[in-house]
Amino acid sequence: MPHRIQTAVLIVGAGPVGLACAIDLAQRGIDCVLIERSDGVVRLSKMGVVSVRSMEFCRRWGIADRVRACGFPDDWPLNQVFCTSLAGHRLATIEYPSMRDEPIPPESPERRQRCPQLWFDPLLARVVREHADHATVRYQCELEGIEQDDDRVRARARDLVTGEALEIEARYAIGCDGAGSRVRRALGIAFEGDVLSYSTGIYFRSPGLVHRHPMGPAERYMMIGPEGTWGNLTVVDGDGYWRLTVTGPRDRVEADDFDAEAWLRRCLGDDSIPFEIDAVMPWRRSRLVAARFRQGRVFIAGDAAHITAPNGGYGMNTGLADAVDLGWKLAAVLEGWGGEGLLASYEAERQPVAWRAVNAAAANFGHVTPRLDFSRVLDEDAGGDACRATLGAAYDRDTRALWETLGIALGYRYDASPIVVPDGSHAPADDPIRYRPSARPGHRAPHAWLGGGRSTLDLYGRGFVLLSLGSRASARVESAGVLGLQAAARERGVPLSVCPLVDPALEALHEAPLVLVRPDGHVAWRGKALDDQAPMLIDRVRGVERAV
Repeated sequence: MPHRIQTAVLIVGAGPVGLACAIDLAQRGIDCVLIERSDGVVRLSKMGVVSVRSMEFCRRWGIADRVRACGFPDDWPLNQVFCTSLAGHRLATIEYPSMRDEPIPPESPERRQRCPQLWFDPLLARVVREHADHATVRYQCELEGIEQDDDRVRARARDLVTGEALEIEARYAIGCDGAGSRVRRALGIAFEGDVLSYSTGIYFRSPGLVHRHPMGPAERYMMIGPEGTWGNLTVVDGDGYWRLTVTGPRDRVEADDFDAEAWLRRCLGDDSIPFEIDAVMPWRRSRLVAARFRQGRVFIAGDAAHITAPNGGYGMNTGLADAVDLGWKLAAVLEGWGGEGLLASYEAERQPVAWRAVNAAAANFGHVTPRLDFSRVLDEDAGGDACRATLGAAYDRDTRALWETLGIALGYRYDASPIVVPDGSHAPADDPIRYRPSARPGHRAPHAWLGGGRSTLDLYGRGFVLLSLGSRASARVESAGVLGLQAAARERGVPLSVCPLVDPALEALHEAPLVLVRPDGHVAWRGKALDDQAPMLIDRVRGVERAV
């Protein structure tokens, strides 16, 4: 007889997105079981940067300090170097400060953090284990099949160590099982988009490498040859662990005789530098988004739902935002106050954001090799100098969106969401580099310091928050409209707190005296006053189909 398990939510896949789903649900008091076919050891560190927005999520989960203390050297400059090899010609350097010297941006209480996946995933896994009263992780447990009816999801799985068969029954399930998602395939959901290029990642160790070449420490070294940009060398742990990515035609990077050592020698430019190759992994740089993010009681998130080229570092960070969007909605429905419209809004909100990310990453990849003449880039004469100067200027000018990503990280919005009430205002420009704070409905509620190290963002996370702002903030709390909203929320079981903030600058920042913020920190509604529309507003934002 198979071992039977019952839970509220089944999560398939214990990468960063699956672990984030478990943390978000567990902190909301929702029971979940997470299964992962691997042993949980991260052997290939594909991700390196936790974005500003993802660090805001970590702040809400109470783990931002732990991410910052991950172990990456805080004095390591995060420069971007363009060169023909580590021992060759430098075409350009875009200088960025180390984590120690990088200021916190004025638009957020957090800054991005360099934290490779080999550290980030185990950190999240430890946090999940700390919530063992609500979350259970089963490694080396493989999904074999998944079915659903109107009331339940039933999954068949197997313990790969003992061979024991498992039957897991859940109210809902989330597939976070990567690009080859078995959950997505079981649902019959196809990807839309295309393959941009072919690559092979070479993971290697070379202790002291940064001291063996003249380019200096950097986050990434872009490798340039007569054929254009042929690869990049990326720091992993700030010590001796590195990743060289070789990009090119499929017949070159996926060839049976692919010579990883030869490519490494070309990158290093110095045969005396020792190295030891850990792994060689071909992969495809893609621009893909799932046609659907949900079927019935089963959802997909992260790479199971969208595959993003790594140019800009949007992939994992977009996936964490999937987890945050879905977590509060599942909790609301399971707690009884959320309507079906909440679950329907997941795809409506996250699919456009996924397309935004994959298209931005694809555009970034297009800038990696300028459409210029590379033929003389290795020449040791005046013509070579001129070629390198022209190319260096182009790289400096055109690739900043790969490294300066605040607009992508903070500027996504849910304009077409059925649970957001538009106010008729014009959307700010969607710039991948620059972010303009906005409390327009659907946008991330803007950050402002409240004193004592607290941000307005620290007010959000559990339930809805109604901000009453400006000089009349306290008096407005006693108005009929606000009292009516509170009564409507109580009647429906919707968690709602009212927060008066008298600083006039906050009213100016939010461009309204009343702002209703969702549990995920996005604005649901804003306006000058609440009247008899309060019950309809509560129904709209909790996913019950009634227009305001």
